[in-house]
Amino acid sequence: MSARRPARRGARAAAVVALLSVAAVGCGDRGGLEGAGATPTAVSPARLWPDLRPASSPAYPYAVATRENVKGVSVPGDDIRKVDPVDVVRAEIAAHPDDYGSKGAYHATVDRVRECGPGRVRARCPLLSAYYRDLTGDGRDDMTLGFRLYPTNQTAVRVYTVEKHRLVRVLADNDAIIGVELAGRALIERSPAGIAGYEYRTTWIWDPDRRAMVFSRDEFLRTGRVPHGRKPSPSASAAPPASAAPPASVSATPSASATASPGASASGS
Repeated sequence: MSARRPARRGARAAAVVALLSVAAVGCGDRGGLEGAGATPTAVSPARLWPDLRPASSPAYPYAVATRENVKGVSVPGDDIRKVDPVDVVRAEIAAHPDDYGSKGAYHATVDRVRECGPGRVRARCPLLSAYYRDLTGDGRDDMTLGFRLYPTNQTAVRVYTVEKHRLVRVLADNDAIIGVELAGRALIERSPAGIAGYEYRTTWIWDPDRRAMVFSRDEFLRTGRVPHGRKPSPSASAAPPASAAPPASVSATPSASATASPGASASGS
């Protein structure tokens, strides 16, 4: 392999010379090079408080990755598309009684999930459509689920993959959701901000070392003008009151295939 590198480098150098020659001829045809104006002076970063003792631990814990084996749900033929999303949600409810029990923050979700079965009131089912795309880079589809968390205004966003014939949850996040997008192998959540004209956007990507989707970027972005007659709030809250929160929705790019689960509601009503 090392004997071929000089030849490859020589070929690349010749190609670069040829391209520069063509570019020079092209510039000559247009009357020569043109100036782009004055170049701003580069300013190096200024380090503040160089004598400040660095922190040894974070101010508060943050779950950058969540991973959990899903118990009681099989994966026929290792095909995640053959897994019933309703069974997956029911397995989570059974595995987390502190969240979904009678005193849990999402206790009303249990009754709603019962409406996802055949012959039930589908409009009350909290489960949104399942989306399938390879987010882990192993060449196989993974499953992205969303379901409303009653009685709150939050929506659960989950991503599942298959490892060693088992279903594994590799992302679990609850938030007040405006929308969810799949961009390549990234999942992007859009959430309302307490300041009019702005929103939060959180990006999750696959981490091969943690074997989970990890928090990658959190942005506070302007989305438009502030409505006439309204002034920005002096402080932002994590989410608006439940009565003022916009309806949750889950969206994906056209290349992400969606399959409505049996008895599931795509509207999350």
